[in-house]
Amino acid sequence: MTQTVKKIAVTGAAGQIAYSLLWRIANGDVYGKDTPIELQLLEIPVALGGAEGVAMELNDSAFPLLKNIVVTDKLEEAFDGTNAAFLVGAMPRGKGQERSDLLAANGKIFGPQGKAINDHAADDIRVLVVGNPANTNALIAMHAAKDVPNDRFNAMMRLDHNRALSQLGEKLGRDKNDINDLVVWGNHSATQFPDLTYATIGSDS
Repeated sequence: MTQTVKKIAVTGAAGQIAYSLLWRIANGDVYGKDTPIELQLLEIPVALGGAEGVAMELNDSAFPLLKNIVVTDKLEEAFDGTNAAFLVGAMPRGKGQERSDLLAANGKIFGPQGKAINDHAADDIRVLVVGNPANTNALIAMHAAKDVPNDRFNAMMRLDHNRALSQLGEKLGRDKNDINDLVVWGNHSATQFPDLTYATIGSDS
């Protein structure tokens, strides 16, 4: 086992997505079975109790790689020395809303998080933005983290990509696992554009 502990920040730690993610990280499925980790869980004050409950469950699981858990509502503490950050928490979309309606609210979330990453994270920080609209939120956080190279920020579009694969496979009566080079451009919701220009199925274009 390597001796250097990897510090990992996860926002929205009391939510369902983070709940699924945290166990995979703690079990070594993300960073390997030889990398000890410390989890730094960020939540808003009203959900802090839920995040503390998640931390208790993680401790009850006695994961060998999990060396410490910090639960906080303070950005500077959540991102202090972090090597990786999963920005999961975002303003949820209400009934009848497009994701674009959430820009103002999410700007107030991801801007300060980006600045805190800039000011407090480790020099090798890598950031994955999960909270929707992920591309826009990643851009907001990236611009706020002026000293962090842009290529350290990524937005997760895997759900949209998988959905496009499944729908195309169903439409063509082919196995989705045979489809390659399908690209999804844009952001989420109405701005999304699945691009089949270079897609292939097996050996067919």
